[in-house]
Amino acid sequence: MTSTPTQPQASLRHDWSLDEIEALLELPLMDLLWQAQAVHREANPGYRVQLASLLSVKTGGCEEDCAYCPQSMHHSSDVTGRTDLALQVEPVLERARAAKDAGADRFCMGWAWREIRDGAPFEAMLAMVRGVRELGLEACVTAGMLTGSQAQRLAEAGLTSYNHNLDTSPEHYDRIISTRTYQERLETLQRVRRAGISMCCGGIIGMGESLRDRASLLQVLASLEPHPESVPINALVAVEGTPLAAQQPVDPLELVRMVATARILMPTSRVRLSAGREQLSREAQILCLLAGADSIFYGDTLLTTSNPAAAADRELLAAAGVTPWQE
Repeated sequence: MTSTPTQPQASLRHDWSLDEIEALLELPLMDLLWQAQAVHREANPGYRVQLASLLSVKTGGCEEDCAYCPQSMHHSSDVTGRTDLALQVEPVLERARAAKDAGADRFCMGWAWREIRDGAPFEAMLAMVRGVRELGLEACVTAGMLTGSQAQRLAEAGLTSYNHNLDTSPEHYDRIISTRTYQERLETLQRVRRAGISMCCGGIIGMGESLRDRASLLQVLASLEPHPESVPINALVAVEGTPLAAQQPVDPLELVRMVATARILMPTSRVRLSAGREQLSREAQILCLLAGADSIFYGDTLLTTSNPAAAADRELLAAAGVTPWQE
């Protein structure tokens, strides 16, 4: 399986200051893209993009109160019961096979939990991870907080990556979530690292944060050593029934800036163009690829929100002259 080419570790920085990052975000767009291109072409010769497919295994009824999420039991948008495959291993693996046949290289599975449940649900999760890996796909799980022993068992099952986003800056966090602390998120990431699982960790823009907040989020991510192997950059998808339902869509060029700055700060990480992509024009998506995004989620849904069709993504990559990793 192809992996991202890497630069020598000595060339990576973990000491970016908040002022340095904010200055990057404020650069004239052409200058920012020029810098990001220089970094990206060295780290990703051939300009390839990984295709990742995402399945909601357990949907809705989450105890968390994340202001952006339609899966929270605290919001009228709660989508409990729409999908519940938590104990159904074979239907999940059928979706993984279909994703591989469509060209995906990575299969991501999500559970709407505050933390992983032991017992039958966790045993089923482990079986799903083993099955996905046996298909020759990377396996990623997002399921909230986990214990050290759970992380170790996931590693033994062959889990490639665990997703646990920081969502926003430490300073803006309590305006978005009250049911879990920022420190608890960082502790979960530490358990993932100690188990030897790669880390998928990013955030969301468009939730009323300031430019300084965006810089602060990127500073936390870039200060992790090593950097997260995968950094999803999401734009808020405002869903009716959530506290952020009335939030105005983020300017697509702000997403481009966030991708480019993440690429400069974390040269060898996969920068994943994630939620909110359906709201972008083809040209805006190509600008994000130009800025350093080297992975997209591939398929018609992202957990509970829609995503561009696979055929449209194939056309997008062909128009940009970008080759999927698997090919």
